[in-house]
Amino acid sequence: MVAGFELAKGFIVLAFGLGLFRLIHKDVGEVAERLVRHLHLNEASRYPRLLIDAASRVDDAHLRMLAMLALAYSLVRFVEGYGLWRDRRWAEWFGAISGGIYLPVEIYELVEKATWLRLGVLVVNCIVVLYLVQILVGRHLAPTEGAAPPAAPAGK
Repeated sequence: MVAGFELAKGFIVLAFGLGLFRLIHKDVGEVAERLVRHLHLNEASRYPRLLIDAASRVDDAHLRMLAMLALAYSLVRFVEGYGLWRDRRWAEWFGAISGGIYLPVEIYELVEKATWLRLGVLVVNCIVVLYLVQILVGRHLAPTEGAAPPAAPAGK
């Protein structure tokens, strides 16, 4: 299930990155305005205005950089998803560490302003990290295949 989740994140970010490439040589501010109108949002309200203003300042170099970062991130998610799907131990370590890195930020964000979405993201991430750590600890404690059984105590 975690592998599928990671692969899904990879596909979503890949689509986002490819979409950014399509915006190169276009007026991103105009695209943001059309999106706001399409979603029937008030262009003068705070968040739509922030989106439009920020999009108006984006140039082609920034779009390329963001698109490349999105593609790199999606590649990381694909590698992790593949490794988890194939039951690779390195992927379990990778997933536990990469998921654990976000926990302090998610806790800070939740303390800063609690929302159901932030709580949900934190809970899901904790479940994933704990699951992967549980697998790693279980594998570490389990005897390896082909290992000799423990020797009987001497003198008895």
